[in-house]
Amino acid sequence: MMAASFQGVRPPPDRVLTDIADYVLNYRIDSELAYETAHLCLMDTLGCGLEALDYPACTKLLGPIVPGTVVPNGARVPGTPFQLDPVQAAFNIGAMIRWLDFNDTWLAAEWGHPSDNLGGILAVCDWLSRGGKVLTMREVLTAMIKAHEIQGVLALENSFNAVGLDHVILVKLATAAVSAQILGLDRDGVINTLSQCFVDGQALRTYRHAPNTGSRKSWAAGDATSRGVRLALISATGEMGYPTALTAPTWGFYDATFRGNTFKLNRAYGSYVMENVLFKVSYPAEFHAQTAVEAALQLHRTMAAAGRSATDIAGITIRTHNAAMRIIDKKGPLANPADRDHTIQYMVAVPLLFGRLTAQDYEDAVAADPRIDALRDKMTCVENKTFTRDYYDPEKRAISNGLTIHFTDGSSLPEVVVEYPVGHKRRRAEAVPLLIEKFRTNLARRFGEKQQKSILDASLTRARLEAMPVRDYIDLYIPLAAPKRRPVRRTSQSEGKSRVGGEAK
Repeated sequence: MMAASFQGVRPPPDRVLTDIADYVLNYRIDSELAYETAHLCLMDTLGCGLEALDYPACTKLLGPIVPGTVVPNGARVPGTPFQLDPVQAAFNIGAMIRWLDFNDTWLAAEWGHPSDNLGGILAVCDWLSRGGKVLTMREVLTAMIKAHEIQGVLALENSFNAVGLDHVILVKLATAAVSAQILGLDRDGVINTLSQCFVDGQALRTYRHAPNTGSRKSWAAGDATSRGVRLALISATGEMGYPTALTAPTWGFYDATFRGNTFKLNRAYGSYVMENVLFKVSYPAEFHAQTAVEAALQLHRTMAAAGRSATDIAGITIRTHNAAMRIIDKKGPLANPADRDHTIQYMVAVPLLFGRLTAQDYEDAVAADPRIDALRDKMTCVENKTFTRDYYDPEKRAISNGLTIHFTDGSSLPEVVVEYPVGHKRRRAEAVPLLIEKFRTNLARRFGEKQQKSILDASLTRARLEAMPVRDYIDLYIPLAAPKRRPVRRTSQSEGKSRVGGEAK
């Protein structure tokens, strides 16, 4: 009788929920490096979304759920004429951002792309701005830093992929947290929102792995960021939450979904993740292969200078780390672009053969070249324990790959090792001008020269950007005329996905 009388007593909220709520509501970001990096991240992420608009496989998913619907004072979708409710706008922006796997990356026990949260952040901020709330781009950058931090800190020692869950659960959680704060929810409201994320259904990683690899991995983060917005809006009505959504025996997230494991958190929330996030600058390749692609391009130039070609190659050894071995070491047929951009052998073969790696190189027209698979068959991946150790070292976070080419005459080229990709914090100075050039290139895909100049004038100087009202900044991205579309080869495979590699996730 006594035990039964306590069953209806609600316990205090789980510590994980309260820590996140207190962080988003109370923590003051004072790191100049974090804001500088968020500034670059904003431009790069929007540019990635604009590039994705060249791909019909992406654009077929965009717009309102009911064709023709226009939401007065709704959020605008950059690069398109759409004005939508914040949930659907978050999906649109999030799907664009993620489509080509070219946005930023975070590598730890769980992999992910923290800039995926910008879909929800921009949608909520723009929608509120158009409804009369005064919000500036400084607040967008702050929300980005906090969303990055929530997703990245939880990823440091908690592997969702190990239990079959997709990393986008962290996108949903981070977006929900910052959206709830932007919407003005109090501490209880933010905690309720976070609890809803854990009792919600969670995405499986099925679509990221053979034999089911497919295009959902390009819109899964858009779905997650929009879901985060939706749950924050539900909680904003005063809807109740579930205080032990994580720890409740049998029915909580830990027991029901996380195989009885509990979260490990090794650092307090601050601005560490944004300060150390990885940018994809040079190659549309899954991040664990970025350094392998750079090494392959060096070897391509070396072979060309020596008058050698791929026909002279007898074998290639790829020394790598355990994350790459687990995710992108693949043999056999590759079914579609989504499969190819997560195969290290493919991402090495193309630059060795052609001296390049672009989004189009994952499409069927290029993949049909028999030399690619012939070269893939000559590759062997081996784990290097030092590379693996440096990958997990929080002071290094290296993503090392080493390539050695063996020729049919018995000779070899010296191994080329690249430890840090251009987008790594240790190569940030090298990356900044390339990131800005990438942004310029992506603006030119969608807008005329006058509009490009307006966006660049507002974007390149951080102080000017931060002072702008959100709606004024987003209005710069509304097409003034029907945009020119670059021709994109459509094939049966690319209908589901347009390519650029990005994660191992």
